[in-house]
Amino acid sequence: MIRNFLFSLFFYIGIIFISLLFLPSLFLPKKIVLFGGKIMGYWTSFCLKTFLSTKIIIKGEENIINNRKFFIAASHQSMFETFYLQTIFKSPVFILKKELLMIPIFGWYLKKIGSISIKRNKVTKDNLGFFNDISKQINASDRPLIIFPQGTRLSPEERTPFKKGSGRIYEELKISCQPIAINSGNTWPKKGPKKIDKIITISILEPIEPGLEKNVFLHKLENVIYSELDAIN
Repeated sequence: MIRNFLFSLFFYIGIIFISLLFLPSLFLPKKIVLFGGKIMGYWTSFCLKTFLSTKIIIKGEENIINNRKFFIAASHQSMFETFYLQTIFKSPVFILKKELLMIPIFGWYLKKIGSISIKRNKVTKDNLGFFNDISKQINASDRPLIIFPQGTRLSPEERTPFKKGSGRIYEELKISCQPIAINSGNTWPKKGPKKIDKIITISILEPIEPGLEKNVFLHKLENVIYSELDAIN
């Protein structure tokens, strides 16, 4: 419990400190804010390794897509991946629930870096323009889009069907998908204390190229990510 307390104390103090330090960057070029996000990713890994003796392994770096547009579809079990994936990929554009943009300071940063929000399970005027916003971001930038197709953080053993939004993105954008399986919930569960001396594996899987029917794509994406989670858990 002491190590859990120390992790939480230093992690959140660090995140708050970085957020306040980069506050002036809200009025500066976007790349400065993006650099702050990358620092948060490294701070997250430092705290995990220092206080929880966590080992972080990255598999399949040779599968990372280069020199063309793509979007990332990653499993979601903890806060870890929202911070740490920024250290692997070039300043990804996050698709997230609209409520996160309402958080003071943190929400301001999310808006500044061009995050795209959606109200889950609702049909709204904003949601109807969702794919237009995504297309504009992708066409105007070389930053990859990132989505968590499970829709929310899940426990390591949960295998709920993926949301249809990732299939729509694949169909609309006609770009490659980079599937990623991350077993962070074994260390940093959604509820309860964090675990000591565990391994977080980030498995970067072979790209799924454009051209599949969206339901076929969604089934394949779900299968490859859950199969990999079964293997690394």
